[in-house]
Amino acid sequence: MIYADYNGSAPLSTAVKEYLIHRINTGPFANPNSSHHLGAKTMLGMNNARKICAQHLGAREDQIIFNSGSTEGTTTVFHSLLSEASATKTPYIFISNIEHPATHTTALSYEKQGFKVKFIPVNENGAIQISVFEQMVKEYRGQIAMAAVMASNNETGVLQPFEKIALICKDEKIPSFSDTTQYVGKLPFDFQKSQLDFAVLSGHKFGAMVGTGILLARDYRQVKPILLGGGQERNLRSGTQNYLGNETLAVALDAFAKKSNRIEILKHKKNDFEKKIKAAFPSVKIIGETVARLPGTTYLAYPKLFGQAIQIELESRDIFVSTSAACSDDKPITSRVLKAMKVDDATGRGGIRISLSIESNLEDSDSDYDKIYLALKDIYHKLLKINCF
Repeated sequence: MIYADYNGSAPLSTAVKEYLIHRINTGPFANPNSSHHLGAKTMLGMNNARKICAQHLGAREDQIIFNSGSTEGTTTVFHSLLSEASATKTPYIFISNIEHPATHTTALSYEKQGFKVKFIPVNENGAIQISVFEQMVKEYRGQIAMAAVMASNNETGVLQPFEKIALICKDEKIPSFSDTTQYVGKLPFDFQKSQLDFAVLSGHKFGAMVGTGILLARDYRQVKPILLGGGQERNLRSGTQNYLGNETLAVALDAFAKKSNRIEILKHKKNDFEKKIKAAFPSVKIIGETVARLPGTTYLAYPKLFGQAIQIELESRDIFVSTSAACSDDKPITSRVLKAMKVDDATGRGGIRISLSIESNLEDSDSDYDKIYLALKDIYHKLLKINCF
């Protein structure tokens, strides 16, 4: 079996599996906010995890707020920045037009409160051009409530200039936010150097337990909680903490750091895979091919072939990928992200996303990429032969 949907969700990392087996067998298990010894010991373990996460993310411990994941974190950021903002004085919310639905939908919800969403366009390769962003800032200077640009796109893997955008925002006194969900655990990330005011991540994207995440806040005093109650996480996120899950965040980040030398191996294998696919099938389009992308992400499309048909064929061979196309009445349609990149429907409906990681089999002979290439080669010939358009 080959799992090639790491952008969707990563399996538990080997280090996390081993940690959980040991942790479950040895304990402790208690409410970390309890005053007794077991509670104190549980809190100590969780705070040690916070310290390790901070070290790997280039943050201070007081900038780490544990939560359930990026959707919650994103909602918290918008609430923190806009709940007391004036839609009259600073009416504009800047977001890129390729944001994850967690950001896109949340931003649009604030239009009901009088804010106006302005979309930062991407070029045909799916990347934001700094000059375009600078021009938008100049045009709406003094009226921008916040700017949100993801670090890397979940569909295409295209990297965005989030650090340069954050620096511009800092100079213009615009609060900046980046969804780093697809970035953390795939490439090194340093919150302090990024100049961002806020960032979010989800543990299940890099081998930690599902339902775990971190909100990174440059100044935690700016955070306005959306969950009220017992005042956990320094009154910033109430609810008894998922201490086991939070511990796995630290384990997974530590495991990634120890294996980060495999990033270049992954990148090399991906590039070799793409070259072989293009050589065998010149009509294949690799979305974002000419710009920097995540080391293990390939979004490819054979025009006029449906991505879902290819996905089903791959699954019959025990290879699991995803299509980024939304579905309506069983008819594939081009995703919002690809439309923003001006990808035509004939290509957009045929897309499949192959996303591997440093945990994948990257050995020189018979690697996951080699097996996927051979399978795709066979599938393309099969579908083209039966004219499956």
